Amino acid sequence: MEAMNDTVELFGMRIARLTMRDTIDRVLQWCTKPRTCACRYVVTPNVDHAVMFQHRADLRAAYADAALVLADGLPLVVASRLFRRSLPERVAGSDLVPKLLASGEPLRVFLLGAAPGVADLAAERIRSQWPAADVVGTLSPPLGFEHDPAENERILAAIAATQPDLLVVGFGAPKQELWVHQNRERLEAKVAVCAGATIDFLAGNRRRSPVWMRRVGLEWIHRVASEPRRLAGRYARDAWEFPQLVWREWRRLYS
Repeated sequence: MEAMNDTVELFGMRIARLTMRDTIDRVLQWCTKPRTCACRYVVTPNVDHAVMFQHRADLRAAYADAALVLADGLPLVVASRLFRRSLPERVAGSDLVPKLLASGEPLRVFLLGAAPGVADLAAERIRSQWPAADVVGTLSPPLGFEHDPAENERILAAIAATQPDLLVVGFGAPKQELWVHQNRERLEAKVAVCAGATIDFLAGNRRRSPVWMRRVGLEWIHRVASEPRRLAGRYARDAWEFPQLVWREWRRLYS
């Protein structure tokens, strides 16, 4: 992980104390520089990530080597203020990626993830809406690709062939973070953003919650209503475990 002068330690994670504007400027700066010996990558933890982080050493290792760790979930921002370690605002990956594309900077972009055809649709919409963003490649790996060395090589070769400035990875957590971490030295992109369902949002394949729900931390209600079978169990677990995390953090800091 690159040295960050201003971070907040929260639930074991070191989260950058950056605004969205700060983050955009930093990522765009990286995108204009030559690639380093390893691809810089950005992770955006929410409550679910914070819970998984406590139980998975591989996810903790991925976070430790990330160039930026950003608070996607509003509850993380609220918790930081409760502990007087204030994060300035939520910086969600699904907001960050469109803002990078809309920056007007000439970016070479690769979309990796989502269901077959979705990334291609997202690419079409990006080209029509943000002409400065050049989508140089899209790929939707098959299920289980992470366990198939030949398929993994195919993905890395496709990225290397296009040399993107910005790689948007949409495998879902923690697969995307673990895969990028494992392959960071071979990923021939300047910056990778682990962005969850962002490719689906860009394609219009899924709808995000209304802005007011995001601002007050109720986006999870919209997501559960949209995908109850997949997400209800996850949010029930998080609702049980996250308050315990907050209590343990409180005791660690103030007892």
